[in-house]
Order: sequence, then C-alpha cells, then structure tokens
Amino acid sequence: MLLQEKVALITGAGSGLGRAQAIEYVKEGAKVIVNDLNEVGLAETEKLIKDLNGTVLGIVADISKKEDIQMMIKKALETFGTVDICVNNAAVLADFKASLDITEEEWDLIMNVNVKAVYLLTNEILPHMLKKGKGTFINIASIGGTIAGVGDAAYITSKHAVVGYTKQLAFNYAKDGIRAVALCPGLIDTPMVQYAIQQGRPEVVRQINAIPSEHIGRAEEVAYFSAYLASEKAKHINGVEMKIDGGQSIS
Repeated sequence: MLLQEKVALITGAGSGLGRAQAIEYVKEGAKVIVNDLNEVGLAETEKLIKDLNGTVLGIVADISKKEDIQMMIKKALETFGTVDICVNNAAVLADFKASLDITEEEWDLIMNVNVKAVYLLTNEILPHMLKKGKGTFINIASIGGTIAGVGDAAYITSKHAVVGYTKQLAFNYAKDGIRAVALCPGLIDTPMVQYAIQQGRPEVVRQINAIPSEHIGRAEEVAYFSAYLASEKAKHINGVEMKIDGGQSIS
C-alpha cells in the first residue's frame, strides 16, 4: 500500500474532496486525523473510515484560529506521536462574485480559511517534521490557482496564493526533507456542482464546455492522485502545481 503506517492530517474532511482523500488514504494504509467545523459531517466521515477498519481521530476545530490549530496538533501528536502528511484541503468561496460584489467580510473570511490557515497549520506541524528530517504537504489549490474565471475574485486570489506558498515552502525546506505539492483540481462532481448544473448556472455550464474530455472529475479521482503524491512513489515531485482537470485549463 502507498501509505502504509503513515499518519496523515486532512482538513475539511467532513465532506467532498476532504472526505474522499481521508477514505483513500486509509485504504492505502494510513492512519488519519480528520478535521472539520461541521461536526455532523465529520462524524459521518469517521464512521465511513471505521467501517473500513481504519484508524481515525476526528477533531472539530476552526483552522483559521491559531489556538484551534495548536489544540489539534497537540491531540494528533499525543495520539499518534507524529504527523507524516498534512493535507491542507479546507476552503471556502463566494460563488462567482467580481471584486466590486465581494464584501470586506467575505474577502477576509476567504483569505483566513484558504490562505492564513494553510500558513498557520504548516508552521505548527513543520518543526516536528524537520526534527524527523521528513514530511509532506499536499495543499489543495485549484485550477483557479493558475487561471481566472472558475470562482470569485477572492477565491482565485487565495488559490494563486496557495500555489505560490507551496513553491516557496519547497524552496526553503526541500534540503531538510520536506516536500510540498499544490494539487489543482478542475470541476469536480460534488452536490454543489450538481445543484449548479440543475440551476443552469452559466458559469458552471461554461466550465463544463471547456473540458475537452467532456468528463467532470470525481472526488475519488482527486483522492487517488493525492494519495500517490503523498507517497514515496512521488518523492521527486516537489514545489509544483499538479493539475487534475480533464484538460479544462488548456485554453
């Protein structure tokens, strides 16, 4: 198995991509710490993992708050003694709003969850990884971290920031055994996307039409790729953005 005996922390694991990655990591042999603010969703993820006889620790925490992150890492280290992989997955967005339509409160929320939380969580875990001389960060960005038009102004800005932060993280710490990869999914089949399709949202229809393969990605496909990138098989992949978008960002 790709992640045998590894310990992985995954944020935003109460649904969607976070849940899919948590399940796939367990299937590949990892023990997982799963985090979300949604207590109900997180409990569902824990149950799914336990049904697979997986080892899981669920922690409800607001990752935009330093004290919550410190609490989470303390619990993780007390339980497993280490964290080998950190998947910065949690994110929020404000639909497809242009700059003039986004309130300052929305902007701050998106930046706090999508960017600041990645910095805070990374810095809390990084010293432990440096002591071991080894550690991997999978930062879930988006093709919105490389192009425009697939989210609101704040979301696109935040995901570009995640890609840049990932590159700098690898630049600074690769020599110390740290890997950091920005995983950039395109349009993925989630309940939110299905609702937008049913509503005929032009922004989503345009994205679908931009996929040459005519295939909307599945969360499981992103999870497979994430598990591979987090594994020793991908040890020479570092400091880059890796797209999984069916060709959506070609043009």
